[in-house]
Amino acid sequence: QRVLCFSCRRGSNVSLTLDMSALGSVEPFNAVPTPRERVAMEYLQSASRVLTRQQIRDITASSHSLQTEFTEIPMNFVDPKDLDIPSHGTKNRYKTILPNPHSRVFLKPKNSSDFLSTYINANYIQGYGGKEKAFIATQGPMINTVNDFWLMVWQEESPIIVMITKLKEKNEKCVLYWPEKRGIYGKVEVRVNSVTDCDYYTIRNLTLKHGSQSRSMKHYWYTSWPDHKTPSSAQPLLQLMLDVEEERLASATKGPVIVHCSAGIGRTGCFIATTIGCHQLKNEGLVDVLNIVCQLRVDRGGMIQTSEQYEFVHHALSLYESRLSENPVQ
Repeated sequence: QRVLCFSCRRGSNVSLTLDMSALGSVEPFNAVPTPRERVAMEYLQSASRVLTRQQIRDITASSHSLQTEFTEIPMNFVDPKDLDIPSHGTKNRYKTILPNPHSRVFLKPKNSSDFLSTYINANYIQGYGGKEKAFIATQGPMINTVNDFWLMVWQEESPIIVMITKLKEKNEKCVLYWPEKRGIYGKVEVRVNSVTDCDYYTIRNLTLKHGSQSRSMKHYWYTSWPDHKTPSSAQPLLQLMLDVEEERLASATKGPVIVHCSAGIGRTGCFIATTIGCHQLKNEGLVDVLNIVCQLRVDRGGMIQTSEQYEFVHHALSLYESRLSENPVQ
């Protein structure tokens, strides 16, 4: 008998598993996509709605059509069976939010024969124009994954970390994973050189050391996003994105920009989708938010969690478009 797994991947992360192992011998589970999964993947790889600059302005008034469009996008969550790593659950903040296997980040610790030590709940995300590994989307570090997080930052030569969550919102969303002044996390030493408070976010200039090497990077902590809602204005997120882009271009290290919230899919998805959409508006004079979100979900399931967030991305892009109109050189 086979284990049959029906994953309701359209807008739901509920999976119904019929375990038939009691009925005799069970063949090893093979991750052959079901017809439904194939349809979902075809949708994610082909769905598109190109918006002109005028249309991105108009569509923000049409929240019903955006909600309908959003609910059509398959979630593409991971079935735990697809992750062949014993005990990986100990390193996940939420048990249903897992890294999609094909794009997940592998840590390279000293002892890589221990599968769990190579595991982190993080995915590489393509950027504008299909740029490979433009971003890493990850969960907020937990007490037992802080050293893994800094190992990833070092290993991937990331110039920037963008954090879009408070440490606590009703319950813990992320642990405090950086030091006041200096801290050692596994093999990585982190020093905080300066802290700058802006209106909506705080910037820390960091120096990382690993053995005899050292590297500079920046940590942006955006705290003004309300829990389970979207911000009333897209302006602060847009400003953060423009600052991060400017810093990324100026940075000597060219690894992926690491973005995290708590689960690493909602606000993280909004930030990355907005960044890609702004590049597209600036370079092509049009934007395809549906296609952008589908591509994000190919790389990490569930990116952009709610229709409100989907609308919010359109609002941010509409705001950026109006800025481009006023100042075409931007």
